[in-house]
Amino acid sequence: MDRRELAAFLRGRRERITPADVGLPAGPRRRTPGLRREEVAQLAYISTEYYTRLEQARAPRPSREVLAQLARALRLTDAERDHLHHLAGTPPGLPAGPSRQVRQSIVDLLHRLPRAAAFVLSASYEVIAWNDLAAALMEDFSALPRRDRNLVRRAFLGPYDHGRTLYSVSDAEEFARISVRDLRRTAARYPDDPELTALIAELQSGSPEFARLWAAHEVAGRPALCKSFDHPLVGRIDVNCDVLDIADRDQRVVVYTATPGSRSEEALGLLAVIGTQRMDVPG
Repeated sequence: MDRRELAAFLRGRRERITPADVGLPAGPRRRTPGLRREEVAQLAYISTEYYTRLEQARAPRPSREVLAQLARALRLTDAERDHLHHLAGTPPGLPAGPSRQVRQSIVDLLHRLPRAAAFVLSASYEVIAWNDLAAALMEDFSALPRRDRNLVRRAFLGPYDHGRTLYSVSDAEEFARISVRDLRRTAARYPDDPELTALIAELQSGSPEFARLWAAHEVAGRPALCKSFDHPLVGRIDVNCDVLDIADRDQRVVVYTATPGSRSEEALGLLAVIGTQRMDVPG
């Protein structure tokens, strides 16, 4: 355990977080840059005395549980979390659950693809980043609570408009099968993630079809390279589907593009103009 480096690292990470970042009032007499020590201790569910001793390089080695709580409280990236563990003399294990933090360069990439609908999926099939065209083609994810952005939950439990399948996509059944296989592999990688365990339990109890596919224990599948969306405003859109792995985050970038010069490309262009507004609803 490198107490001095650990102390300096904690202090540096604490000072870069503002109270507003964690939903705390700044207050009129705040002189400390970033958070106060007692605020970090409160967020990490540890005593202020112990956290103070950590920053003073006087504390005993923190447990893995304390390190995990500090990483959450200080909003550490995966690389920073690993560094924290190494400084504490406790090599990091696998993260407890799938990462939901998307690198800024990936977010920037999504928005540099104005003619493609692109989004990022976590290992549990949660949509965690998207561009405007993906929202227009599929759904305005920003208007949904986080739990409703999970595509496996939506595929098996709905809700759907007027009995339509998820986004009226042509490969809805195949997507459902592949997502179950992927989710089983994810569950094997993150066996201690309570959120993932709860998701699987909810799907098993709420969908006989999911329960049947889950019981089959299949772990292989190939996603469709082409699919069609029956969009309520612009009609059918045929797209190519490419999936790019982000190995270090256990995430995937999904990119939908239309064949140049096709009617589908024109439809995507129209959606880029329309955005997520509902033209079929009186203003």
